[in-house]
Amino acid sequence: MNNSDRIIRMKTVLARTGLSRSTLYRKIAEGTFPRQIPISVHGAGWHESAVNRWIANPAAYREEGCTSG
Repeated sequence: MNNSDRIIRMKTVLARTGLSRSTLYRKIAEGTFPRQIPISVHGAGWHESAVNRWIANPAAYREEGCTSG
């Protein structure tokens, strides 16, 4: 497992992206931000590499399999 495949939590994602919590969840629902992955019964996080891909080009990011329209 390399460094970019670490699991990062909400606080870190919000700090790195500059998004608000509500905007983050809206983008997840739209398929324009990576989905969370469960890490425990009550916890979830994101693959750091997926968040980094979004940061590199947020306008072009689309979740695989998303059919927005």
